[in-house]
Amino acid sequence: QVQLIESGGGLVQAGGSLRLSCAASGRTLRNLNVGWFRQVPGKERDFVAGINWSGSNTYYTDSVKGRFTISRHNSKKTVYLQMNSLKPEDTAVYYCNIVPIGSNSWGQGTQVTVFS
Repeated sequence: QVQLIESGGGLVQAGGSLRLSCAASGRTLRNLNVGWFRQVPGKERDFVAGINWSGSNTYYTDSVKGRFTISRHNSKKTVYLQMNSLKPEDTAVYYCNIVPIGSNSWGQGTQVTVFS
C-alpha cells in the first residue's frame, strides 16, 4: 500500500490557477506511475492526468489538455498538478493514486471549487 495525501485545493475564480500536490507517506513514488482523478457528487471518479515513473510521459483527458500540467519531483516524493485557466466545470474533489490502482486505497482528496 502507498498512502497518498492530496493538498492545494481551494476556491478560485474562473480563469484562475491552482497547484495541487500529491505527497507519498512512507515509501517512495520513484518507480510508480501516478494519476490525478476527480469526482463530483453523484458521478464516477474520472481520470484527469497521469505521469509515468520517470516523468518522461504524461497523459491528459481531453477537457484539460493545454490547461493542466502534471509533473513529479521524485526526491520529494511528490506529484503536482498545475491547473490554469480553470473553469466552473473543473469543480470537483481531486484525488491522486498510483496507476494501475489495483487495491491501493484512495486518500481524502482535495476540493477544488471554481466560481464564475
